[in-house]
Amino acid sequence: MSRSLNKVMIIGNLGREPEMRYTPSGKPLTKFRVATNRRWTTPDGEEQTETEWFNVVTWGKLAEICNQYLTKGERVYIEGRLHTRHWTDEDGNHQSATEVVAQEMIMLGSPSQTDDQKTENIREEDEFPF
Repeated sequence: MSRSLNKVMIIGNLGREPEMRYTPSGKPLTKFRVATNRRWTTPDGEEQTETEWFNVVTWGKLAEICNQYLTKGERVYIEGRLHTRHWTDEDGNHQSATEVVAQEMIMLGSPSQTDDQKTENIREEDEFPF
């Protein structure tokens, strides 16, 4: 049997405050958006920037931690897998959305913090680190 891999790693900034809710069975779920920037110089010497937005979903203990400690603008490392959800809207149109289902999150600090300031590494299965 051949193996496959679905792994995503991003470093970026939160675009808005995390939003937490609970499933009907009571499992915590937190969603937030992360922006990453790519910069390059064209052959003409012009500098270009491109921003890519990622929808991130966290579950369980990691969802609770993200909701409690992450804030808009904060720099984070997210590791997880891509998942595409499919549904039919109220008008009968088929919709889909691709999200990063996070399994690890590292708080890198706000854009104003320096690299030598403390970072927190939190995995989905870890106990609360504080």
